Amino acid sequence: MTPIVHWIIIVAGLLAIGWGLQAAHRLRFPFDILAALVALIGLISALLGALLVAVPGFFQG
Repeated sequence: MTPIVHWIIIVAGLLAIGWGLQAAHRLRFPFDILAALVALIGLISALLGALLVAVPGFFQG
């Protein structure tokens, strides 16, 4: 993947964290769990993108 894709992954992750944390407190019962999972997935993708920006060939043997 190109480095611009890694930055897009970081931005998408940060947006997911921002929306998920806010929505987890705002939505009712079944949907607040989904919003919390979106925030968790956003955290994982932001960290993965940051790893790929810092070490470009990390997953290549």
